[in-house]
Amino acid sequence: MPITDTNFNEKNLAFRENELAELMKQVKSTEGTQNKKLAVAILAAGLGKRMKSPEKPKVMFEINSRPMIDYVVELAFKVNADEVVPIVGHHREQVIDFLNNKFPGKNIKYAIQAEQLGTGHALMQTESLLKDFEGEILILSGDVPLLRFETVERLLDEHFQNENLATLLTTVFEDSHGYGRIVRDTEGKFLKIVEEKDTTGEEKKIKEINPAIYLVNSKTLFDALSKISPENNQKEYYLTDIFNFIPKDKIGTVVTEDELEVTGVNSIEQLKEMEDSLNSRIPTK
Repeated sequence: MPITDTNFNEKNLAFRENELAELMKQVKSTEGTQNKKLAVAILAAGLGKRMKSPEKPKVMFEINSRPMIDYVVELAFKVNADEVVPIVGHHREQVIDFLNNKFPGKNIKYAIQAEQLGTGHALMQTESLLKDFEGEILILSGDVPLLRFETVERLLDEHFQNENLATLLTTVFEDSHGYGRIVRDTEGKFLKIVEEKDTTGEEKKIKEINPAIYLVNSKTLFDALSKISPENNQKEYYLTDIFNFIPKDKIGTVVTEDELEVTGVNSIEQLKEMEDSLNSRIPTK
C-alpha cells in the first residue's frame, strides 16, 4: 500500500530538507576554503646554540636522515600552499641549497633575517616578498618537524569557516616551562599570549601553551607587525604581540592533544627523542 500518513510525509520531507541544507552548507564551506590563497612562512633562521654544532643551521639537523626543514616544507606543499617562504639566517646557504635541490621547480622564496631580533622581526623580513599577496599566511617553525597534516587541516577549517583574521594552534603541557602561555578570559575566550620570561606568578601556572603555529590574514599580519615594538624583557620583536592589534572576536584557537607534534627541538637529546617517537608512529610491515 502507498504511504498516505501526512505526518510521516511531512517529517520525512523536513528531514530531507535539513539534510540538503547541511550538505549545501558543507559544499559552500569547502568552496570558500578552496578559493582562498595560502602562503606559508617558515621560521628557520635560528642557530640552535644547544645543538653543539655552530657551523650548522638548527633546521638542518636530521631526523631519520632528513633535515627537520624537509618535513616542514613538505607539509607546506601538502596543504597546497601557493607560496612557501622560509626565513633563513645563520649559514643560510645550507638551507637554500638543500631546499632548491629537494624541491626543484617549486615556488619557494627566501626571506633573509641577517640579525636575530625576534620572531616578529623575522616575519617582517617576508613583507617585501608577500606585499602583493592577498590571502592567508600560515606560520610554521622549521624546528617543529612532526606537525600533522590533519592538525593543519583543522586549523584551516576553523579559520575559514569562522572567517577569522587569525587562528592559533595551542596545546596543554603538564610542564609548560619555557613556553608562552595562552591567557583566556572568564568565558574561555582567547585574550593574549604571554612569553615565559614576561609571565607573572599566576600566569606561570597556566598549562595551555603557544607552540607558535598561526594562520593570519596577510593584510592583518603586516598591519599588526608595523605596530609592535621591542619593549619587553628580551628587547625583541615578539610575533605574539600582533594579537594585541587584532580584534579578539576575530581570533580563533584550535587545541591539539598531541604534545609531540608541536614540540620544538632544542637539543641533540630532544632530536633523538623525536626520531624515536616518529619511528614509533610508522607502522611495521
